[in-house]
Amino acid sequence: MKKILLIEDNDDVRNNTAEILTLSNYEVIVAEDGKVGVEKALEYFPDLVICDITMPKLDGYGVFHAVHKNECLKNIPFIFLTARAERSDFRKGMELGVDDYITKPFNGTELLNAVDSRLKKMEQIKQELAPGMERLNHLTRFSGGKNPLQPLIDGRSVNTFKRKQIIYSEGNHPNRLYFVLTGKVRAYRIHEDGKELATELYCSGDFLGHIALLQGTAYTDTAEALEDTDIVVIPKEDFEELIHKDAAIASKFIQLMAKNIAEKENKLIGIAYNSLRKKVAEALLILMKKYQENDEKKFVTNISRENLASIAGTATESIIRTLSDFRSERLIDLNGRNIIILDGKKLESLIN
Repeated sequence: MKKILLIEDNDDVRNNTAEILTLSNYEVIVAEDGKVGVEKALEYFPDLVICDITMPKLDGYGVFHAVHKNECLKNIPFIFLTARAERSDFRKGMELGVDDYITKPFNGTELLNAVDSRLKKMEQIKQELAPGMERLNHLTRFSGGKNPLQPLIDGRSVNTFKRKQIIYSEGNHPNRLYFVLTGKVRAYRIHEDGKELATELYCSGDFLGHIALLQGTAYTDTAEALEDTDIVVIPKEDFEELIHKDAAIASKFIQLMAKNIAEKENKLIGIAYNSLRKKVAEALLILMKKYQENDEKKFVTNISRENLASIAGTATESIIRTLSDFRSERLIDLNGRNIIILDGKKLESLIN
């Protein structure tokens, strides 16, 4: 039975909410103010916390800080109850890493849906953590089998970015490092004429945002989720501390930067000198190499034609025409927005 800690200073709201949760087969621990709530969190180690924002002694933001400073509690899903629907309240909570909001007054269905969604999400993250961490372990395996980057990931907030949601924007200054737990991310730049050029693709196990952090500069591109993506958010201060303390970790991130520069140089050469067919073929191969699972016989991507054009460095109309040609040549197949690569070797060996 899942344990839920309910922190609410209004007697009626607390009793009614506790009754709904109890009838839905949850074990409910109640607290009448923030200070008692923190004490009970440390005593019972709940699976989820529901907390009012405006309370005496310690408000909801203070409770969140206190709970997430504890090593054993900082991954617990946290839902705010609030009678204030102001944007600033939501923004402050989301920046802290709060998982969800329920605005009072609410009904039982809203409450149970939010609770069920957060608990299921936590279980899913636990199950999906393994692939991303496996890639991280492969990337950073040193002597003794210990992964020195583990402290960067363990116990961090996991933010979910919806498809097309911006993760960071060109021109902004970084204050965090990102680690892709699940999903896909595209980084791109926009030319003054409005055309987009993809600068990098990321998937499970990849870091992003580290170049700007290491250089101490603003972001030179914008990162956008290509699909619903779970990302571990690592504060800038923690990243810098580890970089300064451990030369091996600093060396690994320098290697990542060098690899990124080499890939960008090759891409620029391709954009400058490759034919249209070669550009489109290489864009498809980049996607396949980045996102194909080991057990997939055929690679399928549902990337938009506009995004594919930004990777290839060409116009969307040219992408559509070339994909049609590739389909006629049985190099690929098209099913709605899906692109199925049938013969990657032939795509790779296309004459420029």
